[in-house]
Amino acid sequence: MAAPADRIAAAWRMLADLGVTITDLRDDLRARHPMPTVGEYLPVVAAAAGPGARRTYGNYWTRMGVLWGDRRLDEVTATDIEALRHQAAESAVSRRNSRHGRHAGEHVIAAARAFYNRAIADALIDSGASPAHQVAKPRRLPNTRRALTADELAQINEAARAGGNDVVLDALLLRLHTETACRRGGALGLRLADLDVRNGQVHLTEKGGTQRWQPITVDLARHLSALARARGAALPTDKLLRYRGGRPLTSRRYDHLWKRLGEQLPWVAMLGVSTHWLRHTTLTWVERHFGYGIARAYAGHTDSTGPATTTYIKGQTHEVAAALSAMTGQPHPLA
Repeated sequence: MAAPADRIAAAWRMLADLGVTITDLRDDLRARHPMPTVGEYLPVVAAAAGPGARRTYGNYWTRMGVLWGDRRLDEVTATDIEALRHQAAESAVSRRNSRHGRHAGEHVIAAARAFYNRAIADALIDSGASPAHQVAKPRRLPNTRRALTADELAQINEAARAGGNDVVLDALLLRLHTETACRRGGALGLRLADLDVRNGQVHLTEKGGTQRWQPITVDLARHLSALARARGAALPTDKLLRYRGGRPLTSRRYDHLWKRLGEQLPWVAMLGVSTHWLRHTTLTWVERHFGYGIARAYAGHTDSTGPATTTYIKGQTHEVAAALSAMTGQPHPLA
């Protein structure tokens, strides 16, 4: 409830009689409740962030700490963040799917916004005072990924089996991603307990903590089980995908695999083909042959965005299994 105008006027007169200014009050408030510096507050932000956010934004938060560590949160300006965005874009490492540092620039602003969102939530600054939210994010360019043709997919699988230091592992990796359309994180997180050989399915945990049982061919399930046990997986919590020496697989295997495939197939390197292209390929095929609802279930999408109709057209496990069976030409016990 707002104070009456006469009481506000009386308060101003009292401050004037005492010789106190608004600046004096603000300085006193800061002395009683000092604003933390960027360096002091960064550990708080990192501790509250999930593993995905720490992995994506960690390097940029570290850079913010180096540049502005001794500055209070309210002393960083939008110009500072804009300058850091340009620095990150100019120094970005060139990769196969590089877009001249555009993604690095986007990540700088996203990291700064995540940092200041925490400060707003902790009531350290007002929402309108966040410098990160005063910098516009670059418009995202159209995605260049597409579904692979049958011939392109065949070339990739043939090349994977024609070289490398672990042909069996590479072939199974490509087949797993093609059959399930899962992301790299979902495959790397698979444990022995997540494999159901009898019913031909794997339990995937993916982006945002979403979980689902995804049908795979029984043949692939048997090969995955054989590889895991031959390479030391024994306990239910042991990782399913493993190197020859028994160590659990890491994301570096994917980098090594696509680098090798790019050397064997120049068009793979030229287009920047990656594991996510397999997801595009499978989901495109399922959508074309079985419709949007089944493709949505196949992808593991659970978000509520889009038309309200999506609430009523959820694909069921047996329908996903039927799509897999049609795609692979192998019968499935759940279809």
